Amino acid sequence: MFSWASKDGRRKNEPELFQTVADGLRKVYNQKLLPLEETYRFHDFHSPALEDADFHNKPMVLLVGQYSTGKTTFIRHLMEQDFPGMRIGPEPTTDSFIAVMHGPVEGVVPGNALVVDPKKPFRKLSAFGNAFLNRFMCAQLPNPVLESISIIDTPGILSGEKQRISRGYDFAAVLEWFAERVDRIILLFDAHKLDISDEFSEVIKALKNHEDKIRVVLNKADQIETQQLMRVYGALMWSLGKIINTPEVVRVYIGSFWSHPLLIPDNRKLFEAEEQDLFKDIQSLPRNAALRKLNDLIKRARLAKVHAYIISALKKEMPNVFGKDNKKKELINNLAEIYMKIEKEQQISPGDFPSIKKMQEILMTQDFSKFQSIKPKLLDAVDDMLSNDIAKLMVMVRQEESQMTNQVVKGGAFEGTMNGPFGHGYGEGAGEGIDDVEWVVGKDKPTYDEIFYTLSPVNGKITGASAKKEMVKSKLPNTVLGKIWKLADVDRDGFLDDEEFALANHLIKVKLEGHELPADLPTHLIPPSKRRGE
Repeated sequence: MFSWASKDGRRKNEPELFQTVADGLRKVYNQKLLPLEETYRFHDFHSPALEDADFHNKPMVLLVGQYSTGKTTFIRHLMEQDFPGMRIGPEPTTDSFIAVMHGPVEGVVPGNALVVDPKKPFRKLSAFGNAFLNRFMCAQLPNPVLESISIIDTPGILSGEKQRISRGYDFAAVLEWFAERVDRIILLFDAHKLDISDEFSEVIKALKNHEDKIRVVLNKADQIETQQLMRVYGALMWSLGKIINTPEVVRVYIGSFWSHPLLIPDNRKLFEAEEQDLFKDIQSLPRNAALRKLNDLIKRARLAKVHAYIISALKKEMPNVFGKDNKKKELINNLAEIYMKIEKEQQISPGDFPSIKKMQEILMTQDFSKFQSIKPKLLDAVDDMLSNDIAKLMVMVRQEESQMTNQVVKGGAFEGTMNGPFGHGYGEGAGEGIDDVEWVVGKDKPTYDEIFYTLSPVNGKITGASAKKEMVKSKLPNTVLGKIWKLADVDRDGFLDDEEFALANHLIKVKLEGHELPADLPTHLIPPSKRRGE
């Protein structure tokens, strides 16, 4: 045995060390998945090859919606700043794809220049041609929100076949390209016009493999009454259910995402809570970016494996000399049967297979004689990637996440919801009376005292059994009442004095009004006598 051969064998068995998750993903993709993709022409059928910028770029948010649903206004609301190329109006105004990204100076980079920049993740968009590139630009500006994320504004979706053709490029295909690479897709709907046009329906179907990234926003909800809003929400869920065609319900955020006064303020609390939830979701993107890239690479690897089986099966069925054209047509027509055969032989889930209709369309233009037969080594390399490399990278993802606990999107509208009296829930529920000098429970204490003295206190205190008889009248579950008892028994002696009993009743009222209980008793709710004792 040659010494260099044994060294090489040992090197293969040693686990590869990666500096970061992004670096590891890039290496395993180039070494193990890319050769399989190139051999079986994966890029002609599904998605262009990934580049370094795809692994290292910031999280991206894609905004999609019909015209005048407030996409551009939504971006402006997040950043609290205008951006170059921004146009807002009631008619279709944004006619371009605008990548809003961080830059030291404010300016615009046109599409043709953008797709040759190796530092930007847009190089493969050149395949959509000049008709698209003339409608693509990057707006750069120094904004704190853009230090953590990039936002893609899209043209308003129109209705009818005529408008779709007049774009000059495949609009749904471009959106699908972006959907594959972004971290979050926000579908915006106007509460006044829920009609989902043909083009919008086509777009939603193009995003079908990325449901985990989709969030739906029902915008301009302050312009209709509560009763109408409920009907509109129901109609939206019904329409989406028909198009997306999955049993899971899509998460819909209701609100008015701009900085103007609410026209109908009846649902202010609902809108604030919904905005807070959506902001938290967007703010978590930087921390979850590595996990998203890992997840997308696994999805891509599974599809690439299935694609390799399909191509090699077609190659195997082709005759060597005569009747190639007729056989090609026959195979394309019988693609569903080929899928079923591969599914049984390789034990592959039906959900991993690409769309039959899309595959048939692309296969019509392909030369089957150039297809490759199955190469076990390439498939083994991808299996090794999925079973070993991905497992190592998963551990690294958790480590990176633990080091990035404070990395959230900051600046713009995100700052207004974080601190101060206008943060969500400030001064409400358990937070009521937080700025008062007097103990907030004191105003209702005389009423609670009347009940307290009917429970026969001994030495100024009542037992848990006596308190329970009164507290269960609230009809709250025992688990909730147990938590209230724990919070109210401030001195932990197993009894409640008059102040602690009043506090327990105050917390019951907080819960009955629909607010959450705090994990620990806030300082302003501690009874005055207990504060002096500290």
